[in-house]
Amino acid sequence: MEVLRGSKDFSGGGHRSDRTPGTLSSAYSQPAFRRIWYGNLASNIGTWMQNITLGVLAYQLTGEAWFIGVITFAQLGPMLLLSPIGGALADRVDRRRLMIAIAISQTVLSMVLAVVALSDQPNRIALVLIVFGIGVGASINGPTFSAMLPELVGRDDLQGAVALNSAAMNTSRVVGPILGGFTAAIGGPALVFAANGLTYLFVVWAVATVHADFSPKGHSGTSPWRQIHEGVAAARADGVVTRILITISTFSLCSLVFIYQMPLIAEERLGIDGIAYTLLFASFALGAALGAISMGTVFSELPRSRMSTGSIWVFAAALAVFGLTTSTWVAFPAVFVTGGAYFILVTALSTTLQLRVDDSVRGRVMGLWMMGWAGLVPVGGLIAGPVIDSIGEVPVLLFGALVAAALGLLIDLDESAPPPPVPGLPLGSP
Repeated sequence: MEVLRGSKDFSGGGHRSDRTPGTLSSAYSQPAFRRIWYGNLASNIGTWMQNITLGVLAYQLTGEAWFIGVITFAQLGPMLLLSPIGGALADRVDRRRLMIAIAISQTVLSMVLAVVALSDQPNRIALVLIVFGIGVGASINGPTFSAMLPELVGRDDLQGAVALNSAAMNTSRVVGPILGGFTAAIGGPALVFAANGLTYLFVVWAVATVHADFSPKGHSGTSPWRQIHEGVAAARADGVVTRILITISTFSLCSLVFIYQMPLIAEERLGIDGIAYTLLFASFALGAALGAISMGTVFSELPRSRMSTGSIWVFAAALAVFGLTTSTWVAFPAVFVTGGAYFILVTALSTTLQLRVDDSVRGRVMGLWMMGWAGLVPVGGLIAGPVIDSIGEVPVLLFGALVAAALGLLIDLDESAPPPPVPGLPLGSP
């Protein structure tokens, strides 16, 4: 089996000799990728309008960290529980229909969330259940979209595509909170949630109209549980992939607590809220966006192994500074650097993972990636919430920085060895 075979080009961009593979412009030149990228950018802006509003609403309802942790788990917990199933679906069913169905369901749920939020004291259980439903859709869509990337751009342009997706995600973290803040000031949380519901329709438009291969690449004759097992076996067979998944899982569990506890940190450590808090979060997101872009531009030729190690150490130092300071003059640049280092790391790890995974198990392995990256963040939040309420946020943030520094010593992305054959598939299998 040829593990690193090129993907058929359905985008119309081709593999022209005048393009530099792996760069942002090379990936952006692919029409299919570009259209879906715009659709996801619009949807992500709406998502972060909603996310930032949910965090503030959760804090206003209780004034405590534990409920922020519960809302965070409702948003991202399904990634932990259902991403492997989402990956199996991505390798089993038509991805176009799957992505459209998910986007429509998220539109409906966001509108229901808006109705619930019209109350002066929204029902907390209803909030959690609806947000959990939206998170279920995200847990299926995440690995499905990730599995589509090589079909949209080809393997040569994969790093540029991953960098552009990361940039879009974090640009939405800059624009979304600002728009969310202004929208909430005009019409309250309900208007924010309704606006987010409409943004999912951009995904429906992009996926429905783009010309690309959305067919499943796995073997539909096997059971879903057997398919999940094959994905786990494929990840375990490659030492580099195993180390990537362990690294991102540990990092997400222990070192990313600060992202969703930022409303509390901003108020209690820095004495800011409202638009000042929104700008603090936007600084983190801007740093993350620029970090992702740098992996498709100035750092595109550097070894990803070096970039992953260096970035996680920079992240650890910046997080420690952010956790210790009570000065906004220090906090803003510290959280900016934290965001940049974070997404240099994520882009390097994700690109390496994608390049080493065979098309036939891609959705399932990306499901494991989403489970570790996004799924364990809310678990960390649930654990950290009561700890923060008991002893404060500083020890929790410093622990996260220490774990990140230790991971920098353990990361080893030695890609000199070729990826192994996919377990259970004979050599020469398509």
